[in-house]
Amino acid sequence: MQLAIKKWGNSQGIILSKEIMEMLNAHIGDALEAAFENGNLILKSPEKQIKHRTLEERMEESGLPLAFGEEIDWGESRGNELW
Repeated sequence: MQLAIKKWGNSQGIILSKEIMEMLNAHIGDALEAAFENGNLILKSPEKQIKHRTLEERMEESGLPLAFGEEIDWGESRGNELW
């Protein structure tokens, strides 16, 4: 299978077909690991995809409390603010 190298802004890119994406078990937005071995470019799915964590999950991992303090009353609106 041949793939074309295309211009992508100031860089170059290779378009991966649906079949290749399925073989890699990759989805749009995933990161792939790339290696250059014996003159060949090797693409593979990372062992573990990084999962997006919420702020609450990150704070729980840090052991720090998730506290925003008290609400502050700034008074009546003076301009075109919408609350």
